[in-house]
Amino acid sequence: MTTDDVAAPKMSAELEANLQKIETLTSRLMSALSQKKKSNPSLHGPDHMLFGQAMQAYWQEWMHNPAKLMEHQIEYWGKSVTHYMEAQQALAKGKLQPPDDPGRQDRRFRNPLWNEHPYFNFVKQQYLINADAIASAVEDIDDMDATEKRRLRYFAQQIVDMFAPTNFLATNPDALQKALETDGESLVKGLENLVADLEANNGELVVRLADEGAFEIGNNIASAEGEVVFRNHMMEVIQYTATTEKVRETPIVLFPPWINKFYILDLKPENSFIRWVVDQGYTLFVVSWINPDESYKDVGLETYIEDGYLRAITEVKAICDVEKVNAIGYCIAGTTLGLTLSLMKKRGDKSVKSATFFTTLTDFSDQGEFTPFLQDDFIDGIEAEIDETGILKSFIMARTFSFLRSNDLVYGPAIKSYMMGETPPAFDLLYWNGDGANLPGKMAVQYLRGLCQDNQFAQGTFELMGETLNLRDVDVPLCSVACETDHIAAWKDCYRGVQAMGGKSRHFILSESGHIAGIVNPPSKKKYGHYTHDDLSLSPDEWRSQADYTEGSWWPVWERWIAKRSGKWIQARSVGDTSHPPLAPAPGTYVQVKATA
Repeated sequence: MTTDDVAAPKMSAELEANLQKIETLTSRLMSALSQKKKSNPSLHGPDHMLFGQAMQAYWQEWMHNPAKLMEHQIEYWGKSVTHYMEAQQALAKGKLQPPDDPGRQDRRFRNPLWNEHPYFNFVKQQYLINADAIASAVEDIDDMDATEKRRLRYFAQQIVDMFAPTNFLATNPDALQKALETDGESLVKGLENLVADLEANNGELVVRLADEGAFEIGNNIASAEGEVVFRNHMMEVIQYTATTEKVRETPIVLFPPWINKFYILDLKPENSFIRWVVDQGYTLFVVSWINPDESYKDVGLETYIEDGYLRAITEVKAICDVEKVNAIGYCIAGTTLGLTLSLMKKRGDKSVKSATFFTTLTDFSDQGEFTPFLQDDFIDGIEAEIDETGILKSFIMARTFSFLRSNDLVYGPAIKSYMMGETPPAFDLLYWNGDGANLPGKMAVQYLRGLCQDNQFAQGTFELMGETLNLRDVDVPLCSVACETDHIAAWKDCYRGVQAMGGKSRHFILSESGHIAGIVNPPSKKKYGHYTHDDLSLSPDEWRSQADYTEGSWWPVWERWIAKRSGKWIQARSVGDTSHPPLAPAPGTYVQVKATA
């Protein structure tokens, strides 16, 4: 029998059609990539000096203590060679099975083939051996600045995560199995998803986390009833419609962060903090910030304070005919609320009766998980980008936040979308997470340099609007809510900021869970509990060990606190007044503006 007698395997019609689609998609891919604008290289990684310092410190360690480093090297060599030898011996014996010990568990390797198939098990175990060796090498470096060591540890882990075998088609059993089962259709859909993401972001790779077509702002998300009653170049002020016959006399003004949109607090009726507050009998106003473009490059924190905070408070006082309001600030908006209160103290303005801070940093002495990104090489790169574009674009911030949890927010979603060809889930929280906003150039630099890097507010040296602002000037009754596993605003740092504030009436609540889930934690869910304790003179660890734990949401605890500062019950207010007619239904128009890459 000759080779001519052997019939070539037939390609299925589905596979042939999918291969033809790839040619068209490849052309679109190249076109999308060509749209990518050149950006400052400092935004993509640390200055090369970081690795140079690490190498120098590593060799110094070698010279002073060669035995320790040789021990680690020999351990790595021994594990790798033994691992390879065992695999070879198994193959030589015709035993296509993994070793008795398949290696430690890792949630990236959930597919049983990682343990049961010799090829995938070998790849997994060698990857874990390599990862351990890199981590050990970093930890072995002693003669290195603590901050630089922390950065090196972070970026080394990023390299390890990036090269995980799950991130490559040839070593991802889930993706390979699905490609075979679908005659390659999953790979074609994955390429379609990749091209669509690149096209939507001008060539920048921003992985979609949610099915954007599943949500419509104002319809099935951000749907609480209300009206825009004031608008200027910085914000829309939304007054929500009363749902009770009587309301508390003192209104609440809520300032959300302007890095994302305010509707994190109104995702859906069952977990809407906005709806819940209104249902408890409060007149609630929420600020919806503008999504700035290049024309806002010279807008700084002083503009956010003067035309945002102070103006909103003035308008709410006029609408409700009151002399004081209760204010809430979330994340960066809480930080700026602190600045505003310090300024108001200097000016003798007593318009704020109490302040509530959600996951708010005011003391940046410990930069936490953001340490890798708050050094001069990155901030210099951001300033160079701002000098060119006028704004800090949303995708740059989103990418930074995502890489703090790269396996969950970058590689995991990319695998599902680009290798498995799956449509992103219809998940409201992830939809909100992808609906970011730009930052004005001046404001971004003030925040990063003056607050994050130099910690000037806590040190009492932050110059703004002709005043020197000091954290100790924040002396109104306050309640701070922090979250136990928050990786953006670590609770211990939030606690230290509250300790430094000057008021006599200070209340601190520690919610379980993280930056979002710990705040968006309605009582009906009975999911995450919280801790309380009155003695704020204790260290964070002492406070936590002595605090009382309560199951369920912190919302009712806060409501009892705010009720004591909200005056008597009065007839429910109508929306707006003759000087503040409704301008647009909630959630308004500013929230609809999308940020582009």
